[in-house]
Amino acid sequence: MIVDDILSRLLYRDALVLVIDKPAGLPVHPGPKGGETLTQHLDALRFGLPRRPEAAHRLDRDTSGCLALGRHAKALARLNALFARGQAEKTYWALVEGGPAEEAGEIDLALARRSDDPRSWWMKTDPSGDPSLTRWRVLGRDPAGGRTWLALTPVTGRTHQLRVHCAAMGWPILGDTVYGSAPRHGGPGLQLHARALALPLYPKKPAITVEAPAPAHMVDGLRACGMSDGSDVT
Repeated sequence: MIVDDILSRLLYRDALVLVIDKPAGLPVHPGPKGGETLTQHLDALRFGLPRRPEAAHRLDRDTSGCLALGRHAKALARLNALFARGQAEKTYWALVEGGPAEEAGEIDLALARRSDDPRSWWMKTDPSGDPSLTRWRVLGRDPAGGRTWLALTPVTGRTHQLRVHCAAMGWPILGDTVYGSAPRHGGPGLQLHARALALPLYPKKPAITVEAPAPAHMVDGLRACGMSDGSDVT
């Protein structure tokens, strides 16, 4: 990624918050294996402030879309509080294998770590785990390709929640190498996109609402499920 690219991915800016369209395949924070991260590019988004903005929540490395950044410490604290209280509304687009028979519903399955190893992020459904709730709605279907386009709203914010919930229902997210059937190498990439973010950051103003256009690696599948050519794409 180059500086001009991250600037072109800026979706929203005000005195407290930035929202960018994070590309798939780029982790937000450094990991044990090193490599390029989004954090390395955030100095380009200071816009005159003495410090770079910082991410207020997580997106998995292979998930694209809306990511909120606090522009300074007080802004970051306010954003962190919104996410901790569940007041930030997140909507994801996903292409899943197969799909539900119904048009809308909820997935209410508690989640826990698969392993006691603190380095492991893999999750599983577990009645003794943390309560986890996802609302979903069908946006389109591709019977010929055996896939469905879903809007997913995580009411709780557990690690890998959407991926584990969809897999547990029998319709894993396409391209998921951990919870789905995608190969480790050469697959289509995770078909999960943080489409929209609503942030009620200012008490006397409507929530900040931002949408990220469909990423290139999902466009063909979305169109096969009925997305019009007029929809925003990157």
